[in-house]
Amino acid sequence: TIKMSEDLTSYLKEAGLKVAYLHSEIKALDRLEVIRKLRKGIYDVLVGINLLREGLDIPEVSLICILDADKEGFLRSDR
Repeated sequence: TIKMSEDLTSYLKEAGLKVAYLHSEIKALDRLEVIRKLRKGIYDVLVGINLLREGLDIPEVSLICILDADKEGFLRSDR
């Protein structure tokens, strides 16, 4: 849920990570800015719900984790 993505983002920030979140309530231009900052290394982690599951090609990303994907969980790394 949106709240879960925001809560996870807060938790990761408290752990010292540079993190942002994306969800449907974020405006399109703001989403693009978050992705640009991820690509530049300003963020280490991007937390998202459904928006990040498919359709994004970001070569700089080495690990994708999807929590609660059909209650099974999902982890993919291409490196």
